[in-house]
Amino acid sequence: MAGNSEIRSEPATSAGEFRNGHTRAAAIAALERRLGHDFADPALLERALTHSSVGDGAKKVSDNERLEFIGDRVLGLLAAERLADLYPTSSEGDLAPRLNALVSRKTCALVARGVDLGPALRLSPAETKAGGRDKDSILAGACEAIMAALYQDGGLDAARAVFLDLWAGPIEELGLPRPLDSKTQLQEWAQGQGKPLPAYAVVERKGPDHAPVFTVEVAVQGLDAARAEGRSRQDAEKAAAQALLHREGAA
Repeated sequence: MAGNSEIRSEPATSAGEFRNGHTRAAAIAALERRLGHDFADPALLERALTHSSVGDGAKKVSDNERLEFIGDRVLGLLAAERLADLYPTSSEGDLAPRLNALVSRKTCALVARGVDLGPALRLSPAETKAGGRDKDSILAGACEAIMAALYQDGGLDAARAVFLDLWAGPIEELGLPRPLDSKTQLQEWAQGQGKPLPAYAVVERKGPDHAPVFTVEVAVQGLDAARAEGRSRQDAEKAAAQALLHREGAA
């Protein structure tokens, strides 16, 4: 038994606790399989799974708090990257709440439960007894720490592969991007070009009152205006915006 590092990794004073050590070793092996990554430096994974409560005793150990700090940034980068790919025309204001949802404690804890992270955690006996293996805060912190460990062990590509796999469900729950109407598309395109907002003007109204036809012109600074007709002013504005976007190759 003296050669079993898993048994010695946590204080053990009973046969039951020794059995937990063996269970944890199996849980760590299963976790690596779920992640699809074999750690070149197993100590990194062990540290990512070690909660600060383990250092409550006389012997100080390396816990996962610093890795959690790094993992939060790695996760934020990967989430932002994925959202930018999925929502190419969305503004920062539209993307921010989606990003916050993906990196939230709730989502990280959900992902952690999905890979059965709890049994692999290294906790103090007191924290284990208090149900720490199923606490959102502990699971989320360890999840972030694992993202940092993946980044440090295999680079950003390794972390990205795991992120795209484990966060596929939460990303899907965000919903498909809603198609933007042409006026919104033109507004975002103009702002992206550093131009003021488009200006719309009704240049003609014809036909009877019960069936009018509007001609609207839309102008964007530095570009020729575009015109279009519609059965309502709103329809004509959308058609004009679409015409300008198409002409500029932005639609």
